[in-house]
Formats: sequence, C-alpha cells, structure tokens
Amino acid sequence: PQQIQFADDMQEFTKFPTKTGRRSLSRSISQSSTDSYSSAASYTDSSDDEVSPREKQQTNSKGSSNFCVKNIKQAEFGRREIEIAEQDMSALISLRKRAQGEKPLAGAKIVGCTHITAQTAVLIETLCALGAQCRWSACNIYSTQNEVAAALAEAGVAVFAWKGESEDDFWWCIDRCVNMDGWQANMILDDGGDLTHWVYKKYPSVFKKIRGIVEESVTGVHRLYQLSKAGKLCVPAMNVNDSVTKQKFDNLYCCRESILDGLKRTTDVMFGGKQVVVCGYGEVGKGCCAALKALGAIVYVTEIDPICALQACMDGFRVVKLSEVIRQVDVVITCTGNKNVVTREHLDRMKNSCIVCNMGHSNTEIDVTWSGVEFSSVQAPPVLPQGRLLNLSCSTVPTFVLSITATTQALALIELYNAPEGRYKQDVYLLPKKMDEYVASLHLPSFDAHLTELSDDQAKYLGLNKNGPFKPNYY
Repeated sequence: PQQIQFADDMQEFTKFPTKTGRRSLSRSISQSSTDSYSSAASYTDSSDDEVSPREKQQTNSKGSSNFCVKNIKQAEFGRREIEIAEQDMSALISLRKRAQGEKPLAGAKIVGCTHITAQTAVLIETLCALGAQCRWSACNIYSTQNEVAAALAEAGVAVFAWKGESEDDFWWCIDRCVNMDGWQANMILDDGGDLTHWVYKKYPSVFKKIRGIVEESVTGVHRLYQLSKAGKLCVPAMNVNDSVTKQKFDNLYCCRESILDGLKRTTDVMFGGKQVVVCGYGEVGKGCCAALKALGAIVYVTEIDPICALQACMDGFRVVKLSEVIRQVDVVITCTGNKNVVTREHLDRMKNSCIVCNMGHSNTEIDVTWSGVEFSSVQAPPVLPQGRLLNLSCSTVPTFVLSITATTQALALIELYNAPEGRYKQDVYLLPKKMDEYVASLHLPSFDAHLTELSDDQAKYLGLNKNGPFKPNYY
C-alpha cells in the first residue's frame, strides 16, 4: 500500500501560532468581544463606525438635534426592542398608567447616568409620562444599546451615549447632559456615582439646588456616604442599592442568570468540570455561584466578611484565599465592589487559558492597567471586557428583574421630589420598608387581579387607594 505523506499537514501545523502567538490571539478575541452588540450587531451601519458620533450632524424626524447617538436611523428597531421590554415590565407600566394623570414629577428636571438598555428606556419614558424632563448619559462605555439610544432620541429624550465610548467621550456626554443653557437639573438618578461626582466638582452651584439624588449601585452609594461623612453632601440622597428589592432581586436573581449569558456569548466555554473562583459572596456573588454550581462547575469562594463566608460554606462552597487556588482555576470572577482584588501577582500566576471577568460596577477590581501589556513579553490572561461589568457589557440582563429596580427608582424619585420640606436632611437614606413591599406587590403575578383582592386593611397598609388616584403612602 502507498505510504501516506504528512509533509503538507506538518507544514500546515507549523503555521499555527506559537505559545506567544496564542496569547496574542486570545487577547484579540477578548478585545473584539467588547465591541459586539448585545442584541443587534447586524443592524449596525459599519460605514459610520469610523466617524465619532460627536462629529456627526444628526436630527430626528421632528428636526431636533439635542442628542448624540451612534446612528439615529436605528430608531425603529430600537423602538421594537423597547416595546418587547415593556411586555415583561408590567409593574412599571402599571405605575405609569396609574400615576400619569396626576403627573407627580411635573416640574422635575432629571439628569440620569445609567446603563442605556431597552429596560432603562422604559424607565426613562415612564418618568417623562409622569411629567419629568430627562437628559441621559451612559454609566458604562460598553453597555449602551445603540438602537435603543436612537429610539429615545427619536422620541425627544436628550440622550448622549453610544457603545464603545472613549474615556473622554464618557465625560463629554455627562457634561452635555448637565451643561445646557436654559435648563438646570433639580434631580439626579445615578448608577456608580460618576454623574454626582461630576456635578459636585464642576457645577457646585447646580449641585446645591438639587432636590434629591437616587443612587442604585454599591460603588455610588459608598461615594455618597463619603461625601456625607465629610459634611459635603448638601442634598438628600436615596440609597436604592441597599433596598430589599435591589439586593434580593436585581443583585441576586439578575446576576444568577446574566453571568452565564455574558460568559457564553464571549467565550463559548463549557462550565461542567471547570474550576471557578468567585471573589465575594454578597448577593451578586451568591447569584453567580448558584448558576455556576448548577452547570457542574467546581466553585471556590473568597470572602472577607465572616458572615458571608459562613453562608458560602453552608451553601456547599469551599472558602479559600485567592492565592491558594489561582494557579489551578479556569475562571476568576470578581463581585466585591472593592478595588485591586485581582492584582498583577495573581494575573502573573494564572494559567494562560484562565478567563478573568468582573461582575462589579467599576473596572477597579482587576488590575486592568497591567493586564493590557504586550502578551509577547509576559503572560496575562484575557480580561473580559477589559475589567468592566460583564453582563451588561457583553450581553443583556433579565427584563423582569430590572423592572423591580426601575420601579423602585421611579418611586424614590417621586418620594424625594414631592417630600415636604424638612422630611429629608442632607444625608443618605434607605428606602422605607413599605416602599419595598409596595414594589414587590406590583410584581406579583396577575397584579391587576391581586390588587382588587387586597383587603381594605392590606391596601391601607401599603398606602394604596384601590379605586382612586395614585398616592402611595410609605409611612
């Protein structure tokens, strides 16, 4: 028989990247994943990609140019995404219908800085329906859904955001929201504290006239407490992050589902049998661990809080120090809200194929400045997406859970804006328990039927007038 020749095959094998080349290849894949669209990549006009939105002259169908988005032509598709999101945000829509006749936010000028997604768009349009004027920017340079931003701009909302902003673009967009002749914000809705910090530092006269701040992230809340402790917080602020509806629903259940979505979309990795270390066992960490365990991953937990560490132990996870397992794990996930959790030393000791990502708000948990060095000179694993929030940067999040947080934010804004003088001092406040209970009741299945079935005592406890106008009483 004729002898099989492998010469050509061997030649092909030699063309495969070397060990150094494979690292470079992994890095390029990691970078490209951060540029992918969470829902509508094929709808992007690639011919416009080379031109910054700041350099474009765009107008909506009404002739307004008071916005800056990637491509206003995507508005129709974005509108469809918003309509789909509305179907699973029944409580927020119900709040809109019940309260829009009374316009509890009439006169409110809200400047917002959040993730701009279809779900956030439903919140923004609800605030507008309740009488507010809104100007909006993005709190994350990768999480904006361009088609949704276009739909908001088409609807008349002054939105300044696009996916893939530079750091300079990020602050420019925030400044455009705040700095407008003839318009001065009197309410702030923030996610991460960057907007609040910008107004406080650059526009102190505006900051002093703000009637209330609503903050939903642990990072932003921490910054508010720092201002309060230093005696520099001259306006009342509402801590939404530590409300029951945010901690026990958004942080836990949202992350339980979206962590896998983000990792699967960017890496296609199989988790069965993989060794994963989750840094932090708060509500976000709990959700991540539960999802990974369900897929058959071997999950380790690092935690400095002894109570949370004991919870992890009781839930069946091995509590370790990161340095103990860093050489053997396949995935590292940070969920602490702290900084420098994964350092240069950790990155240097990881396996080349180890995936590193962050489920906290800011990119400070991972030493991304060092991880961006050339792979040819030193080993460094791919960091998705450059250390920023994984789920909203690389995928989407469950609409129903976001509805709970969005409804809580809307009610917090209504409460702060309509509160009589003296009810709130210049401090950071937790949401009243009854407000959380009211939000939870809105999200019960068949809410309309449930509302009519409430006894008079139950309705009175929640501050609801079953047949009358919207006027919740949280006290």
